[in-house]
Parts: sequence; structure tokens; C-alpha cells
Amino acid sequence: MPGATVPGAQVPEPQVPESLVAEPQYRGSRQPIRRGARGTPTRHPSGPVSGRASTRQPVVKLRRGPDGTSANRRPDTIAGEEPLEIRVNGEQFVVTMRTPGNDFELAAGFLLGEGVVAGRDDIAQIGYGPGVDEHGRATYNIVDVQLAAGIAPPAAEEARRVYTSSSCGVCGTSSIELVHKNSRFSPAEPAPDGAGADRITLERLLALPEELRQQQRLFASTGGVHAAGIFPLADAAAPLVVREDVGRHNAVDKAIGRALLNNQIPLRHTVLQVSGRASFELVQKAAMVGIPMLAAVSAPSSLAIDLAKESGMTLAGFSRTDSVVLYTGAERVQW
Repeated sequence: MPGATVPGAQVPEPQVPESLVAEPQYRGSRQPIRRGARGTPTRHPSGPVSGRASTRQPVVKLRRGPDGTSANRRPDTIAGEEPLEIRVNGEQFVVTMRTPGNDFELAAGFLLGEGVVAGRDDIAQIGYGPGVDEHGRATYNIVDVQLAAGIAPPAAEEARRVYTSSSCGVCGTSSIELVHKNSRFSPAEPAPDGAGADRITLERLLALPEELRQQQRLFASTGGVHAAGIFPLADAAAPLVVREDVGRHNAVDKAIGRALLNNQIPLRHTVLQVSGRASFELVQKAAMVGIPMLAAVSAPSSLAIDLAKESGMTLAGFSRTDSVVLYTGAERVQW
């Protein structure tokens, strides 16, 4: 699949169907776009990693011991964080802080969670938009999603005109009514394939945090990113996708976006495992794609529990190798 690089920049290969990838347009760039092997991403289980997914920074580590305090000056690997502007049909929709990489997935997953699109056929094209730094080099910090014919763009009042931080994906929403989305794929609905109600064994549920941890290459080098993995409910099945990001909601958007671009929506018979807490927005994103179960290694919020009950989702927290707390939908777990 064609990729685009400019001198001094590395970007992930757009892992989307070629028919959806738009040619990048960098108006005003003083550097020509070159095609070739430069900027080819490092491939990890969690997906292509941008050259800007992490940086090296000088640090001073202080350690207090019996002989006093020692100071160790050394370089450290830090998780990258940069703004990404997501446009719909050329119009700004949101600016979010994210770890560079898998940007097309992030945009697609975000729009799916917002109810703008429901599947791959709703997207005509995805491409990087214009944007250069002070040296005229492409920044790859703008993604423009062109909707398919007949798909209505989001209303003006739904556009988030402020930054969405990496810790909060709904902070910029102007009204609570826009947060409570109606999912087109309810987790409570029986799967249309005739397989019946979704079930997961306790052994499978307890194994997921470690399976997710083994896929977290960026976390292993930085200690500063969240992860989200979509796993089949069946025992020992490989994950459908794992993604990492400084923002937990971004990691979920990237994972869901990958599934959308693979034409796997709705995500029946799956569980979303996340590395942090279970917030309202993560339950909402899972509900929007029909995921019947969400498991977190930390606690859920009260609003997350309420939404899980309302949508018919199983919500698990404090997931460990030997224990888990079920807040809703305990009937889906076989023990």
C-alpha cells in the first residue's frame, strides 16, 4: 500500500483499504512528497508504530540509599503526544491529543463512537490534510474523512471547538444530550448469526489482562500509555486488535477503528479489555459497536455502571489473574 514521507518525518503506513486512502495534500509545504521505503513503521503486535510514537529525553533519576542520594543522568524513552485535528468533509470536527500512529483508525473509530458513521461503507475516503511545521515539513496532524454519498455530516453543534485532552474524550462536548448516543448495535440484542447469547468462561476473562499486557510494546518502553484490546470470547483465541495511546479513549477508538476498516462491525462475541479504569465514555464506545462485554483492570465509574445496565452490557472491573468484580451482566460469565 502506498505511503507518503517527507524528509525528517516518519508516519505509520495507512493500514486501511486502498480504495479509502486519499493522496495526502500538503499545501504550502516547501518539501516534496517522496514515495519509497523511508518512514516504514516498526511493526509490533499492537500495530504499526509511528516514528513519533515515542521520543528520547534527558532525565535525572534520583535514588536515596544508605550512603545518601545518587543522581543518574541518562536519556529516557517518553511516550509521544501531539494534537490531531479530525475533519469531516473538510470541516473541523474535533482536535484531540494523541500518540501519533494509526491516525486513520483513530479518526474512523472516533466518528463511529460519535454516531457519525456506522460502518466502512459510510466512509468514502480518508487522508492526511494540509499542515506543515515552521520548516515547511508535513506534520501529519490533520486527518480528513470524506463521508460516502448520502451520509449526513455531523451537525454544527456537535463539533467540538475546543481541545479534547488525552485523558478525557468527552470534555469538549457542549451538552449532555450529545454524550448519550443511541447505539445502532445494542449489546443486549441476540447475535444475528444464531449463536445465541454471548458467554465467556471465567478462565478466559481472568487471562485477558496478561494477554493484553504481553502486547503492550510501547508501554514496555515508556511506561506511559494505555492499551485496549478486542478479544473473541472463545478460550485461547488470538486478539482481533490491540492498540496503545496516551489516552485510554484514543486506544479504544484506534481498536474500534481498525475493526471498522476491516468491515467487522458490529463486534458480536467479543470483549473489550482495557488497561485502566472503565469510564462512561469507554462503555459508550463499546455499546456503539455492539460489544457485549467490557473488562478493566481498575474500577468503573458510577455513570459507566449505569450505562452498562441501560445498554445490556457486562461490565467487569479490578480484573486480575485470580479475581474479577462483575458490576453488571454477571450471567454472561461461566464459573
